[in-house]
Amino acid sequence: MKPKYQRVLLKLSGEYLGGEGGRGFDFATVTSLTRQICEIHDLGVQIGIVLGGGNFFRGASSVPIKMDRVAGDQIGMLATVMNSLCLRESLIDQGKKAQIMTGLAVPQVGEPFNKKKAVALMEQGDILICAGGTGNPYFSTDTAAVLRGLEIDADVVIKGTKVDGVYDKDPMRFKDAQKYDELSYTTILEKDLKVMDAPAIAMCRDNNLPLSILSISQPTDLLDFINGKKVGTLVSQ
Repeated sequence: MKPKYQRVLLKLSGEYLGGEGGRGFDFATVTSLTRQICEIHDLGVQIGIVLGGGNFFRGASSVPIKMDRVAGDQIGMLATVMNSLCLRESLIDQGKKAQIMTGLAVPQVGEPFNKKKAVALMEQGDILICAGGTGNPYFSTDTAAVLRGLEIDADVVIKGTKVDGVYDKDPMRFKDAQKYDELSYTTILEKDLKVMDAPAIAMCRDNNLPLSILSISQPTDLLDFINGKKVGTLVSQ
């Protein structure tokens, strides 16, 4: 049976790579993540990946000195390059071919993002890792993920989190939090649900790109979703 989705863009936070502490690399977590990615790739799914950089840097407002926003965003983009290198090597260690394309000019690490080349790489079986965000300050890696998802003609953007979907309030703090199985883009924006930042959600809505939020901490949720099972929260029109 063919998987429901043939080409996906997977968005992951940098903090996830840091394990429980959310800092640096927790290689048990990295290896677990890599295995999940390999599982869906083995089904024939074409995969693009965008990583955040929060395990190394959380932005100019997080440091005790006055820092220019542009410089802070550039540090964050470089952090995503480090994360992309780590994930690439972990995928290669699992026997996969993986390539990095960057929004920043880092030629020793990966070539600049190019839609036609990116699609060709995925079609020949490589896993594509998109580093460096959009290459521009003031744009989050959430927005970069949606942008890359649109550019590679992904069937869906999947945001892997530590929580198994979207809730009406923080399920870590409130026991009566209610999970949504499905949502519209408009509802997320109107209720200010903390799924992705508003520009990313608006870009999904305007281009009718489905968005799934699921738990990457659950070892089977990603595979189940790809195979068409109801997992996490699906956001669409």
